[in-house]
Amino acid sequence: MTYEKDAAAIVAAVGGEENITSLYHCVTRLRFALVDRSRVDEAAVRAVGAVQAINDSGAQFQVIIGNDVPKVFAAVKATHPGLVAKVNDPNADDAPADTAAASGGSIRDRFFGFLSKTFPPLLPAIAGAGLIKGLLALAVWLGWMSTETQTYQLLFALGDAFFFFLPVMIAISAARTFQTNVFVAAALSSALVYPNLAALLAAGEPVTFLGLPVTATTYSYTVIPSLLAVWALSWVERLLKRWLPAALHLSVVPLVSMVVVGPITLVALGPLGAIIGDQISGGLNWLLTHGGVFSGILLGGLMSLIIMTGMHAALVPFILGNLATLGSDPFLPLTYVQVFSVAGALFAVAIRARSKQVRATSLSTGFTALMGVTEPGLFGLLLPMRRVFLGSMIGGAAGGAIALGFGAQAYALVGNSGLPGLPGLAGPAFGWTVASLAVAFVGSLVAVLLLGFDESPLTRTAAAATPAATPVAAPVDEHAAVTAEGSGPRVASPVAGTVVPLADVADPAFARGTMGKGVAVLPSDGEIVSPVSGTVVTVFGTKHVVGLRSDDGVEVLVHVGIDTVNLGGTGFTAHVADGDRVTVGQRLLTVDLPAVAATHDTTTVVVITNSTAFAGVEPVATGTVAAAAALLAVETLEHALEATR
Repeated sequence: MTYEKDAAAIVAAVGGEENITSLYHCVTRLRFALVDRSRVDEAAVRAVGAVQAINDSGAQFQVIIGNDVPKVFAAVKATHPGLVAKVNDPNADDAPADTAAASGGSIRDRFFGFLSKTFPPLLPAIAGAGLIKGLLALAVWLGWMSTETQTYQLLFALGDAFFFFLPVMIAISAARTFQTNVFVAAALSSALVYPNLAALLAAGEPVTFLGLPVTATTYSYTVIPSLLAVWALSWVERLLKRWLPAALHLSVVPLVSMVVVGPITLVALGPLGAIIGDQISGGLNWLLTHGGVFSGILLGGLMSLIIMTGMHAALVPFILGNLATLGSDPFLPLTYVQVFSVAGALFAVAIRARSKQVRATSLSTGFTALMGVTEPGLFGLLLPMRRVFLGSMIGGAAGGAIALGFGAQAYALVGNSGLPGLPGLAGPAFGWTVASLAVAFVGSLVAVLLLGFDESPLTRTAAAATPAATPVAAPVDEHAAVTAEGSGPRVASPVAGTVVPLADVADPAFARGTMGKGVAVLPSDGEIVSPVSGTVVTVFGTKHVVGLRSDDGVEVLVHVGIDTVNLGGTGFTAHVADGDRVTVGQRLLTVDLPAVAATHDTTTVVVITNSTAFAGVEPVATGTVAAAAALLAVETLEHALEATR
């Protein structure tokens, strides 16, 4: 499947290339830093087929895609070459002067924006190297391999090298985020792990620089010292480029930057970062290790809230530190617990829900959650139904109690906490970790079944979709929608229901008239008929949209429901195909209205997409209207000119 059209639609909906300062993707999301957030058309973003949900974190506008996000990201770059330089490349000529992570917004937004941009690019290497170390630990624990063999030592080197040089890897990614020179940052951080310097600091003799003491610290496997060094480098480099002429930027700026920031790092920033990292990591590990069942219940139960607020991102540096120095981490299993608890709650909804559409949605999002993508189910079902969310928290607490109570560990940060990410848990504690996931899943499922839930937040639009009185209006023959009173063509209603002004439609793209002038109808039944006599131009793949061209050149778009593209065609049956000849009142679609109304607004929009080709488009019906009854009057330019004479 290709995503070029989806990519073009997403970029357009976030305000176009000129509104994007930088972008990249994580495991499930496209992440945009924008010039003007108000230019984003959220409804248009949600309407894109590949989009599952959106999230505005303040520092970033996140478009949640799911497992296919790398393909969509590749399509964005292919269809918008001008954005390529803005993809994790702060040194490009057209890159912006600042990023959301480095400037603008609250301190919290900048902090989490920095974390969310710096660490995801490292995930592939972290996952590969971590899995090697985890599998080796498992092989030794099972007695399949000895640490004394050369095979083990070679494989261990492959897995451990990335973590040994972690300061350099962190520096490369952080330099992109801070928009400073990547290779100068790498050179500066390489000095921290330079063998001769490490030996000098480890010799036990006092070390000074211009009389200032240099603290004996080992920087291999660390995260924070390198981050502080690159942060300082970005400021020094920015000031130098502002003060010095461009002719000196190539040679003088790197020289002065390294000579200034290097000693500052060795004397102050490096030791400070090491102390901060050791204290926070030690405290977290103590809580996770000695808090046992209590910590598991607390963190396991609250993990969905922690993830939703982005607070888990703050722990990434310490997770990496644990993986690098200890070979495993006790916090990561809790993210798996959260995934399986959400999945269990969603499957419970599928078992107990009365609405067919709610059951179908919960099943699909439940399987998606098991694959490690919980956002669709979490935001779409659990949050609206509070008891379901509570049930998932109960299951998460139970799974967390098992995980921390029995020493569950993760051995790699693989970027997916669902079934595909299970290899990251492979190690001596694998059995207890799997047990915690099973408890989380079953615990959530049972809790939701016992607590029950109210489906009305997801089905509240059903009552609105069925007016108390059936519209009574005389239908017209097939020519009634073509001419009337000599003003020009008329467009009939494609469905029986209640007329709704276009400005009141809960979709900004339609309400603002972006797609053309027209009107909407809140349907009372699911029979969608042709509003004109002419040709079917297109039946959208998800069958919720039909485009037609009348014999008089009026181009009509019939859009059934708001955000119904997300249903993927479920509940819709098409009776025509592209190129078919139709007449007014001929059936186009059949919609399972109660099922669609259970989760979506069923307001059906009728717009003239080539409105600018006519002098005017005005509604001619109010209140209730019958299918095939006159709905819109289209005034031709010829008639308008004639009227002025």
